Amino acid sequence: MLQYIFRRLALSIPTLIAISLVVFGLLDLAPGDPTSQLPLTIPMEMRENIRESLGFNDPFIIRWLNWLELMMVNEPIHLIDSKVGVCLSDMWGSDCATADRIISWQSRSPALDTVYERLPQTVWTLGLGLLFGVIIAVPIGTLQAYRQYSWFDNIGTVVTMLGYSVPVFVIGPIFIWLFSVQNQWLPTFYTTTHDVQWSSWSSIWFQIKQLLMPVTVLTLFNAATFGRFARASVLENLNEGYVRTARAKGLSEAVVMNRHVVRNSLIPVVTLLALSIPGIFSGAIITENIFRINGLGQLLLLSIGQNDLPMVQSLVFIFAALTVLFNIVADVLYGVLDPRIRYD
Repeated sequence: MLQYIFRRLALSIPTLIAISLVVFGLLDLAPGDPTSQLPLTIPMEMRENIRESLGFNDPFIIRWLNWLELMMVNEPIHLIDSKVGVCLSDMWGSDCATADRIISWQSRSPALDTVYERLPQTVWTLGLGLLFGVIIAVPIGTLQAYRQYSWFDNIGTVVTMLGYSVPVFVIGPIFIWLFSVQNQWLPTFYTTTHDVQWSSWSSIWFQIKQLLMPVTVLTLFNAATFGRFARASVLENLNEGYVRTARAKGLSEAVVMNRHVVRNSLIPVVTLLALSIPGIFSGAIITENIFRINGLGQLLLLSIGQNDLPMVQSLVFIFAALTVLFNIVADVLYGVLDPRIRYD
């Protein structure tokens, strides 16, 4: 197993390099540069000097290699130094405080510092929405499959289709109108500046209230998505030969379902979950904009509108890297869930 993990991690390095080339190349073709945000009174000679100092007149391959070094070397070193207090660049005579970083064209500050600031808001909302969605979907989907075509299955199918088909930009405003405008039970929008004081019940209660609507909206969508996968997978496994064999051996129905059927049925759910977890970090753009959550999805949308290419490149590459990482995690979990899968 460890050899397989190390082999997959080693193969992920050229994959990430190829992804970085595609991301940087496609976004490099977009119009605009940092001088486009400058006042029109600045002479063209000064604009050209700025472009030259930032390396925009260098060949494409040089600019890509410089950006790749910043993203895959300098930024991780700076993150380790800020969290642990250990500067790895001291080993080769460099200084973490003066090391080059990816600079946002709009804020003129390190792009990933803005990402780190907005990440908690996204994790709060999307992380809880995904967690609650999976917790609700798996048992309900399993029970639907076990009681196929019963009243419970029919009601669950209708609710699932509604949750999956009705878009977030419809459910979100309905929730705001019902719970905030009409009844004033919950705050209309999310207060990003609220600092949760875990020693204060009023602070915790305010955080719960402002999370309730966006988390509920995302939970409905995720529960519908994962519930459909769980039901279909359990139905498929209920007709397998090993289930009939387990029942013929006299095992109780609870043991057959929990130890055999549900365990093997989780493989498609794990696959979908592995692809959904990077979406937590990319942010739900529509949900964050409806509830005014200052998260990564809104940051990506604003950066695209402001033509902030370094920020967009950084965010897209991070999302791609997380997708590669969690696909490896999913492949490892396959062997844990299904004993027939071996990585020898």
